[in-house]
Amino acid sequence: MEIADKVVLVTGGAHGIGRALCERFAREGARGVCVADLDQSAGREVAERVGGLFAPCDVRDEAQIQAAITATEQRFGPIDLFCGNAGIAIGDPGGQAAGASHADWTRIWEINVMAHVYAARALVPAMVARGGGHFLITASAAGLLSQIGSAPYSVTKHAAVAFAESLSIAHGDQGIGVSVLCPQ
Repeated sequence: MEIADKVVLVTGGAHGIGRALCERFAREGARGVCVADLDQSAGREVAERVGGLFAPCDVRDEAQIQAAITATEQRFGPIDLFCGNAGIAIGDPGGQAAGASHADWTRIWEINVMAHVYAARALVPAMVARGGGHFLITASAAGLLSQIGSAPYSVTKHAAVAFAESLSIAHGDQGIGVSVLCPQ
């Protein structure tokens, strides 16, 4: 995807892969880059460095994702590329595949899977209406294989890949592109 003159929102944009994406998109001439993150200090710093917008965002909360989308579109115009990059890892206590607590399973599910669903709910109708848009979902190699010692991480990253495939199948012929980034 050509980024020049495009509007991009990156969740988890304050650190690591998300920060690198924001920096790269700015270098490639994006019209607007929104850095959405829980870390307000680092998020504001990245946004300032790339000439973008910072939006505080806990991706577990659908309303906060919607608010970040609204803020981005009010400042820059319609989002062309939504990068669902926020994610967490949780290990399996005691080496048991089901050893993580219910609260840990719920938290990782909300961040690693449901955040992508929330973004699609908010953006797909408008993207389809204007003839296109793109989602980049950061999963992991654990979404293609499995990560030993972290069933919650592997399961949710598999689910993120599956959701990306479903999104592509359901809306690919309506101009919606979907890519999955699976770093190891």
